[in-house]
Amino acid sequence: MSDRPPLVVVLGASGLVGSALLERLADWPVRLRPVARRPPALPGAHAADLTEPGAVAEAVADADVVINLLLYTGKEGTWRAAAEPMGERVNVGVVRDLVAALRTRRGVPPVVLFAGSTSQAGPCGGGRLNGSEPDTPATAYDRQKLAAERLLEAATAEGVARAVTLRLPTVFGGRIAPTATDRGVVAAMARQALDGRPLTVWGDGSAERDLLHVGDAAEAFLAALDHAGALVGRHWLVGTGVGTSLMELFTTIAELAAERTGRPPVPVLAVPRPDGLTAMEVTSVVADPAAFHARTGWRARTTLREALRATIATLADTPYPPPGEPLSR
Repeated sequence: MSDRPPLVVVLGASGLVGSALLERLADWPVRLRPVARRPPALPGAHAADLTEPGAVAEAVADADVVINLLLYTGKEGTWRAAAEPMGERVNVGVVRDLVAALRTRRGVPPVVLFAGSTSQAGPCGGGRLNGSEPDTPATAYDRQKLAAERLLEAATAEGVARAVTLRLPTVFGGRIAPTATDRGVVAAMARQALDGRPLTVWGDGSAERDLLHVGDAAEAFLAALDHAGALVGRHWLVGTGVGTSLMELFTTIAELAAERTGRPPVPVLAVPRPDGLTAMEVTSVVADPAAFHARTGWRARTTLREALRATIATLADTPYPPPGEPLSR
C-alpha cells in the first residue's frame, strides 16, 4: 500500500470554480494535478485539450480523485453555446472518455466529483427544488449535463467509479485568477453599473435565482470530497436556498456600484421580454441544499450583499478581459 498522499486531478482548473478550489486544496494533504488548456502555473499542472483522443486518459492517469468542472461556453461565455457541436463533445464526450479510461484500471475506483446544474431539473415545481423532482431538461446545456451525470451514475453501478454530482445554481464571484473570469449575468450587470450604463430587466423581473458565491461553491466540493463515502451514486443540490428576484438583484448591484464609484445609482429599466427565450430564462430556480447539508455540514456562508460588494470591488480593479478559456467552469 502506498503512503503517498492521494492524487487529485482537477479538470477545468483554470476556470472560476477551479481556481477557487485549487487555492483551497493547496492546504490539503494531497498531490494536485490541475488540468486545462492553459493551466495555472502550479507544480504538477497539465496542459491538455481534453477533446483530443487519449487526452482524458493521460490527464487522469493514477488519479485517486477526479473533479470535473468543465463547461463549454464558447467565445461569448454563455450556456447557450452548448447547442454548438463542441458543446456535446466537452460537456458529455469528456465524461464518456473518462469512464472509458477508468474501465482499464484495477484497484479501488477513484472518487469522481462532477459539476452539474440545478437547472437540469427543468421548469418544474414552481422553481423550488429539493432534489426529488423528475428531470425534464429544457435546454441543450441541461440535457448534456444530465447525460453526463447519468454516465457517471452508470459507471458507479458498474464499479469503475465512485461518482458524486453537485448540482450548482448561479455561481458568481468576479475574477479569481488571470485566466478565471466570471462572465455570467452578475458580473455583466456589475460591469455595466460601474461604467454608468443603465441595467435592463425583462418584464417585471420577478424570476428568482439562487446566487452562490464562488468561494462557497469551492467549499462545497471540499465538503463532498471529505464526505464522498456518504454521497456516492447520486446527485445533490447545492445552493443558498434563498431566491433573489432579478429586479432585486439588479437594483442591489446598481446601489453597490454607486457606493464604489461615488456616483448616483444607474437606473434599472424594465423592458419587454425578447423573443426566443427558453423556459429556464423566465422560470425561478432555487435549490434547497438541506440533504447535502445533512450529509456534509456544508452551507453557504457568504451573504449576497457581501458577495456582490466583493465582486464589484474586484471588477472595478480589473480591466475587462478578452474572451478566454471556454472549457472551464
